[in-house]
Amino acid sequence: MAYVLLLIGFGLLIKGADLFVDGSSNIARLLRVPPILIGLTIVAFGTSSPEATVSIIAALQGNAEVSLGNVVGSNIFNVTLVVGIAAFLYPLMVENETTKKEIPFILLASGALLVLVSDTELQGLNENLLTRSDGIIFLLFLSIFLYYVIEVGMKSRNKSAQEPAPTNVKWEKNIVLTVLGLGAIIFGGDLVVDNGTEIAYELGMSETLVGLTIIAIGTSLPELVTSISAALKKESGIALGNVVGSNIFNILFVLGSSAFISPLAVNGKIFTDVIIMIALSLLLFIFSRTQYKIGKIEGFILLSLYIIYLVYIILRN
Repeated sequence: MAYVLLLIGFGLLIKGADLFVDGSSNIARLLRVPPILIGLTIVAFGTSSPEATVSIIAALQGNAEVSLGNVVGSNIFNVTLVVGIAAFLYPLMVENETTKKEIPFILLASGALLVLVSDTELQGLNENLLTRSDGIIFLLFLSIFLYYVIEVGMKSRNKSAQEPAPTNVKWEKNIVLTVLGLGAIIFGGDLVVDNGTEIAYELGMSETLVGLTIIAIGTSLPELVTSISAALKKESGIALGNVVGSNIFNILFVLGSSAFISPLAVNGKIFTDVIIMIALSLLLFIFSRTQYKIGKIEGFILLSLYIIYLVYIILRN
């Protein structure tokens, strides 16, 4: 039965992403804001919902390994496999603001995570802990990011105020499409995570490995199918904005909320994964600066790096 529900979950994810990209890209046109901003906010928040659900539930159950592993593993998956496949299908054009401010914000959030979980090294404490205070710091960082995105959106809207609004695009239809698509993504992601995890435990995988692989991949499937769908529709702003926004939301909102609800004990193994996450985010920044485009070659490199990482953590655990 778990295998059947897993397939149903995949189906819901794929169809939901298709509806979600159509609806959200049309809403961007109606609002007269760049698609990248919709990708950074509505799409990113929506596709981060499975990570938020899984990590918060894990925090409530006192399972920090799953909560942290889910976020770090998801971010690595997003930067490598999601961007890699999307770029391989259709070269992703990168806007100037994305390279100057938004991707660096991922590096800032990732660096803050590394600092805040290094209590033993930096403060000489007995254990590394992501505390409620750390969670509040993440949530404050998130409010700064949202303020920036809204400000950029308002400026963009003011510039395009003189342009005629699209007449063949209706608010009601696209709001319904976006909500239905998001609902299918969240429900489908939930089915994939629950049943994928059940199958993984039956195969004898450890909790840490499940958190970094099955749960991380499962909760990142909405980002994957949404970005692939956006790339196929040549909406590179949504495809890239979704990944950048999701990674920022995962650290600042998902971990911030989880730590605020219940302080998270940090497993020593996760440090290596956090450093890998930072290195891969830096690589994404470098790729995005090359002619402001992430093409097939960069996509292939990112795909290869994820396979290498996957082999490494399987052998490590």
